[in-house]
Amino acid sequence: MKATRTSRSIGKRVKSALWWVVSTAIVCALVLGILYGLVGKVDFTVRHLSSSTTSFPNSWVFNSGQQCIGNGVHQCSAYSASPSSEKTWTMRSTFPEYVVALATIVGSVLFSIFGGVGIACLPLGLIFSFIRRPKAVITRSQYIKEATELGKKAKELKKAAESLHQDERSGAKGRKHRKNVKEVEKELFQLEEDVKLLEEMYPQGEKAETTWALTVLGYLANLVFGILGLIVSVAWIAHIIIYLLINPPLSPFLNEVFIKLDDIWGLLGTAAFAFFCFYLLLAVIAGATMLGLRLVFITIHPMKWGATLMNSFLFNVGLILLCSISVIQFCSTAFAYYAQATAAQEIFGHTLESLRGIKYLYKYNIFQIAFVILAGLTFVYYAAFGWRRKKPSGRFQLST
Repeated sequence: MKATRTSRSIGKRVKSALWWVVSTAIVCALVLGILYGLVGKVDFTVRHLSSSTTSFPNSWVFNSGQQCIGNGVHQCSAYSASPSSEKTWTMRSTFPEYVVALATIVGSVLFSIFGGVGIACLPLGLIFSFIRRPKAVITRSQYIKEATELGKKAKELKKAAESLHQDERSGAKGRKHRKNVKEVEKELFQLEEDVKLLEEMYPQGEKAETTWALTVLGYLANLVFGILGLIVSVAWIAHIIIYLLINPPLSPFLNEVFIKLDDIWGLLGTAAFAFFCFYLLLAVIAGATMLGLRLVFITIHPMKWGATLMNSFLFNVGLILLCSISVIQFCSTAFAYYAQATAAQEIFGHTLESLRGIKYLYKYNIFQIAFVILAGLTFVYYAAFGWRRKKPSGRFQLST
């Protein structure tokens, strides 16, 4: 009887999962098909030029400042054409390119948020973790005192969670209940941080000294990698401002650095290019870990090191994979001078930025501006509050 119920339960779950997968696939296919049929076109602005032919000269003689062959007006029409000769060529993009373009739009929104926050919190989080590190090992009496206080706090939280669970069973799901749930989650997170810090300050076991030495070395590594990451983050933000947001660009900046590294050794510039792209993806992961997917006042599928549920982990992996397309597009735009005449530049630098309806998002650098603004706000936040460590809030009590 029990096995029959279990098989029925599994069958219902499989049926429900298939229903949602098929429904989502049908809806996505309809949306993509309709959008592709209506606005899946590329508009290229071209300038119409014409000139007559001239005989091929036996010798080339150019005067100072001469830009054309011969002295006729027709031969120099390319330099004297008026803007009124501009025309728009309309072409239909391929369906795979259009799917990539729409995925890039969704990914660019997430990339602007996660990447902008992550490029600041990735190095600063490492640096401030070193600043907030435990300075020395505490005594056994201090450990017992602190552990006792944390044990009392854990009992209070357990009673509060049981009370909330009973209220939820009785149908209490109002504003006050949600507020109490949020407070319990906040206190539980702080309790976990306090327990972790206490274990670091008083290592136990036969290899306590080795554990403490590894803890100190870990924090020193955080400082070193944090400083290196901060240099890379500042270089990224400076490059975005200098090369992308200012028109015309003040300097190719990192593009020139990569080219000069290629002159030193053929693959050195390529390795530096790959490192900067990979660092941007690491920033996206750091931002996703810090924020999760926040919708107004709630957080969906937050991630925490060593304590992330499998469904939350898979969900965030999907978000990061979606952002990876935008990372490629962002790098192809930011390093257009270095990556010119490549397949990525052709797809993301020409087709995507000329697609009807969405080209204005790239024309006015909306995503780059949002990226820089969020990075600046995160830098300010860490400078103001990052060095502080939250103190235990004492006794916990639910609001009534």
